[in-house]
Amino acid sequence: MGKGGEKGGGESGEPEAQIRFYTWEEIQKHNLRTDKWLVIERKVYNVTKWANRHPGGHRVISHCAGEDATDAFQAFHINPTLVQKFLKPLLIGELAPGEPSQDRDKNSQLVEDFRTLRKTAEDMNLFRANPLFFSLYLGHIIAMEVLAWLMVSYFGTGWITTLILACILTTSQAQAGWLQHDFGHLSVFKKSSWNHIVHKFIIGHLKGASANWWNHRHFQHHAKPNIFKKDPDVNMLHIFVLGDTQPVEYGKKKLKYLPYNHQHEYFFLSDLTCCQIPTHLCTFFPLWSRLDYSRVPQATLKAKTNGRWTLKLMYIHQVRGKMKAVLRIFKLRLGFLESHWFVWVTQMNHIPMEIDCEKHRDWLSSQVAATCNIEQSFFNDWFTGHLNFQIEHHLFPTMPRHNFWKVKPLVKSLCAKYGVQYEEKPLGKAFVDIVG
Repeated sequence: MGKGGEKGGGESGEPEAQIRFYTWEEIQKHNLRTDKWLVIERKVYNVTKWANRHPGGHRVISHCAGEDATDAFQAFHINPTLVQKFLKPLLIGELAPGEPSQDRDKNSQLVEDFRTLRKTAEDMNLFRANPLFFSLYLGHIIAMEVLAWLMVSYFGTGWITTLILACILTTSQAQAGWLQHDFGHLSVFKKSSWNHIVHKFIIGHLKGASANWWNHRHFQHHAKPNIFKKDPDVNMLHIFVLGDTQPVEYGKKKLKYLPYNHQHEYFFLSDLTCCQIPTHLCTFFPLWSRLDYSRVPQATLKAKTNGRWTLKLMYIHQVRGKMKAVLRIFKLRLGFLESHWFVWVTQMNHIPMEIDCEKHRDWLSSQVAATCNIEQSFFNDWFTGHLNFQIEHHLFPTMPRHNFWKVKPLVKSLCAKYGVQYEEKPLGKAFVDIVG
């Protein structure tokens, strides 16, 4: 039971509100669906009722229940001081004076050194975005879309033109995917509202997906990467068994929904559709997203995005009498090239890494265990949208991607100091390791 105490009175001479002190043993009991406490900078908050109103979704904040959420809080919010006003009414007390700041015997010196590293990165202005970088990046996506339109207008829809168009549109869509990722993480503008507005435009009108759906899933992944039942990216609905422990668990329970000894083979077929299914669900079942993810105003944007190009092409093909080319382009662009690009890039940093149940490690150790980097080059940076710096991105989600290379030496040095494995590999090996 928490201990009580009183602060000194104010100018009126009346005593201030009583402060309650709690032990980690008591706090860790409040990690249930109907009872959620968490700790930020030694202050204890009851977020049970507020979780459903959390802008990032109730799941991501629930995953930190019963824990020290200081580093996660700092990682996801670009203006923690502003967010404090929402936390104030939820404050119920503080850690008891004799309690350590970190829960579950985490290395307090490692945690403090990581927070010092973050402060160093802030002092180096590494969380400040370069407007020119993102302007040029958006410009090259729009240029590809315009080029594709002009090619159809001037050269028709023969097979050669269709193949070239498929490559151009695939590239523009893939790059738009990396760009929406930047705005979704609030890493471009200083104000969250501007990031949200542009994110909804890019993911909604260029990609055709729901910003809310993406946020509520992707932030869970960042909070607890490669953790079963917490990271939606590794909850494969029995299609795949991942890591070292899940295959053993399935074997003991004799669960065999699919021939898992061949999953490295049917992976090549499944990745054609896995990144298309969620957005199509948002198209045809708009209420589906509202069950778990509050409001999804962009529910029909997938149809709108496909319709944008379909209507343009139908107009041209109606004049030219070549309607079949519409199907050619969309089958090549959406059904094959784009899906493969997306899946291989997003999985190369995580699937070969540790995938397991919750181990309650510190922020640095948990993120590095679940992620790896790909060697830097101009092509790798562009091809992956700088996701080749996955470790730095996971440690500092709101940092603009063009600054990852600057903070990388600091992160490697800290990992070396504490014996935390920092893994980096060539792009080709990363792809091979997925199959492995």
